[in-house]
Amino acid sequence: MRKYIIVTDSCGDLSKELRKEYNIEYVPMHMSYDGKDMVASLDFEEISVIDFYNMMREGTRFITSQVSAFDFRSYFEKYINEGYDVLYVSCSSALSSSIKTSYVVRDELLKKYPNSKIICVDSLNSSQGLGLICKIASRLRGEGKTIEEVANWLENNKLKVNQECTVEKLTYLKRAGRVSAASAFFGGILNVKPIIISDVRGNNAAIEKVKGRKVSYERLVERMMEEYEPGDYKDIVIAHADCMEDALEVKKLIISKLPDAEQYISIEYIGPIVGASAGPGTLAIFFVGKEVTFDSTKA
Repeated sequence: MRKYIIVTDSCGDLSKELRKEYNIEYVPMHMSYDGKDMVASLDFEEISVIDFYNMMREGTRFITSQVSAFDFRSYFEKYINEGYDVLYVSCSSALSSSIKTSYVVRDELLKKYPNSKIICVDSLNSSQGLGLICKIASRLRGEGKTIEEVANWLENNKLKVNQECTVEKLTYLKRAGRVSAASAFFGGILNVKPIIISDVRGNNAAIEKVKGRKVSYERLVERMMEEYEPGDYKDIVIAHADCMEDALEVKKLIISKLPDAEQYISIEYIGPIVGASAGPGTLAIFFVGKEVTFDSTKA
């Protein structure tokens, strides 16, 4: 069996430490602000994570772009030349066109390297949901699963990775076109917070509204308790966009309901691409649970 490398993109939100622990690579996306171009680094090399979210609070708008064909070609070909097959796990196709570009580059490179394998999987998720899918893929690889076996597992189980999310302001998601059926639903009502899930098509779908910040994250935990069915993968990832105190409160709430879960809970930052769309104050929980069936296009 040939070695294979697991690759994601800037929407995977995996820190340098996690990428090293799980041996996962990423192809960076790009972003710009005030006429300046920059790599959407998961390590926040050009702008610190704190400065990034403070700039957004002060009105800076970051424009994001998908992975380019050039970058896909450069990274995939590099791995192939190092003797690896490639398993690329992408941001949801409902949120980014990167997966479509990867298909084009895959087909091009497989003609050039017919003995190699490049498999591209649409995760139908983003942020730490995508990151969790990649970590599970890495664990399966560590168990000796082939690239095809891992890809098949992901395709068959990716909708079991649940997202329960709330945002401080819906403005950012509206402006970025990253949330469906929300504008009319919430319409700027004072202090109303949406509960947002990733639906069966990988869209961000606002499915509930609650009054107040504290109530919103309490509802996230309530919903998680209703949906959490971990099986072999008990990870609970709390993701936040520069609201650590709220993330810690969410952790306490989860532990109060699931004391044994403390060892499986981690708190991570939301990275630059997702953060640019969701905005500071975004708070989410990602976990393996009941298979997602809600389709916001039919709601």
